[in-house]
Amino acid sequence: MNQEKKAILVVSFGTSFEHTRKKTIDAIEGDIKKVFKDYTVYSAWTSNMILKKILHRDGVKRNTITEAMETILKDGFKEVLVAPTHILNGIENDLMKKDALAFSHQFDSITFSDPLLTSTEDLHHVIKTISTEYSHLDKDTALVFMGHGTNHYVNPVYAALDYMFKASGHPEIFIGTVEAYPELDLLIEHVKSYAPKKICLAPFMIVAGDHAENDMASDEPDSWKIRFQKEGYEVNCNLIGLGEYQGIRDLFLEHIRTAL
Repeated sequence: MNQEKKAILVVSFGTSFEHTRKKTIDAIEGDIKKVFKDYTVYSAWTSNMILKKILHRDGVKRNTITEAMETILKDGFKEVLVAPTHILNGIENDLMKKDALAFSHQFDSITFSDPLLTSTEDLHHVIKTISTEYSHLDKDTALVFMGHGTNHYVNPVYAALDYMFKASGHPEIFIGTVEAYPELDLLIEHVKSYAPKKICLAPFMIVAGDHAENDMASDEPDSWKIRFQKEGYEVNCNLIGLGEYQGIRDLFLEHIRTAL
């Protein structure tokens, strides 16, 4: 039994886009390994669809939460901190906890750090990080973020964040979602009220993967890029996932420190 070191299990939704994975999920895990050197760091992904896709396409096997917890047990650890790279305390986070806590009778302790947007202070931290990263944009440009969205009751966090950007002196920054509220039609009307000349689109997701490349930046007639272009705007797409920003990764690290 390993008495000297404890384990951290980093849980991500996952992505089939290798280039963004290296700059986001891998970067988050790398930071965790550097900062928490007394811990052994494991990894798990929650999307069965993505796990099956990369196994079939690339021959790469990645662990589910259940498989990772079994490995941690086999390696002799009795205490584990589960650290999600999720944005919200939503469906994926609830399922993650359920899968991990199925092993509660086999561990001395299973604890969890918070997803990115958990407290009001977290929202302020993200606003500071985003506004600093995009401080080079002129006031004629609206910065429009595409969040994922969820039917979970936590979804209003997106609207709260949009409101707080405005209250923090950033009327040019907008948050919408691809699958929930605020939806694109409403978002376009809000952006029009700001009357920008140009639009910068960016994903409000940890990785710049399928939604960013297809729903946001593609030439499909219903993509966000094309929809804004049809409104007469010059549109630039910034395919950078949130996990690429050091300020975002630092917030995940702070959540782990708090949990520990």
